[in-house]
Amino acid sequence: MSRMMEPLTLGRVIGEVVDIFTPTVNLNVVYNPNRQVANGHELMPSVIAAKPRVEIGGEDMRTAYTLIMTDPDFPSPSEPYLREHLHWMVTDIPGTTDVSFGKEIVEYEIPRPVVGIHRYVFLLFKQRGRQTVRAPASRDNFNTRIFSQENGLGLPVAAVYFNAQRATAARRRC
Repeated sequence: MSRMMEPLTLGRVIGEVVDIFTPTVNLNVVYNPNRQVANGHELMPSVIAAKPRVEIGGEDMRTAYTLIMTDPDFPSPSEPYLREHLHWMVTDIPGTTDVSFGKEIVEYEIPRPVVGIHRYVFLLFKQRGRQTVRAPASRDNFNTRIFSQENGLGLPVAAVYFNAQRATAARRRC
């Protein structure tokens, strides 16, 4: 197993959210002020309140990609009965650009974990063509695997995740 995949497996992203895949595209997710998302690292709720900057690699601008941000631990990690909760979806992103060049079909929803430590997963899929991905009916009970199958996306080409938990009064002072 590649070193890049190991954190996704240990964090149970591979297995609970997607099947094992081979990363082929660079995915760079950065929240302001310059907080890069790294697998398994924790970000404070104040940092993730605004939509991140997401840059993707890829073959060229003619190739389109779909970005999905999901919470597989909703509403709580011990009882994720609404697994997954969709936080954001952008389609038709040209390769070698960023999400601002794509079409936001599900608006960014600020992660607000109430109980426990939640994983927030960014998944990038290569589309078969432009305007081929349809918006899901609901944010709750979203299933990345089923959505990918229904829209002909296949396995992801990149993924990264971070952890977040509710900010307590003591943690806010830090």
